[in-house]
Amino acid sequence: QVRLVESGGDSVESGGSLRLSCAASGDRYRRENMGWFRQAPGKEREGVASITSTSRDRSISNYADSVKGRFTISQDNAKNTLYLQMTDLRPEDTAMYYCAARPGMSLRQALEPDSYTDWGQGTQVTVSS
Repeated sequence: QVRLVESGGDSVESGGSLRLSCAASGDRYRRENMGWFRQAPGKEREGVASITSTSRDRSISNYADSVKGRFTISQDNAKNTLYLQMTDLRPEDTAMYYCAARPGMSLRQALEPDSYTDWGQGTQVTVSS
């Protein structure tokens, strides 16, 4: 079983920055792949960024085109925490942001919500123009 708790969401102006955190606990093998997803009202949930632990000291990150160069995903294994640093925020980034995890080291479908097995409750990010 995996528990994921997001925090850090807030209301900011366009061009601002935020850092989201996701505290993870539970079976480590179920958390080898982790990602951030978002869902805006009336829209489907979409992948934002993912990180896959390929070995003890290496990981591979993947980003949606809409956030490349602005968002950075990282993890602190000692703290069991996943982060999403968001810069140059835009009104279209407004959404509920979710942390998710899945087992395995595959990079396939890394940004596909349906491929993830465990989810947090979400944290709201609102960007005003």
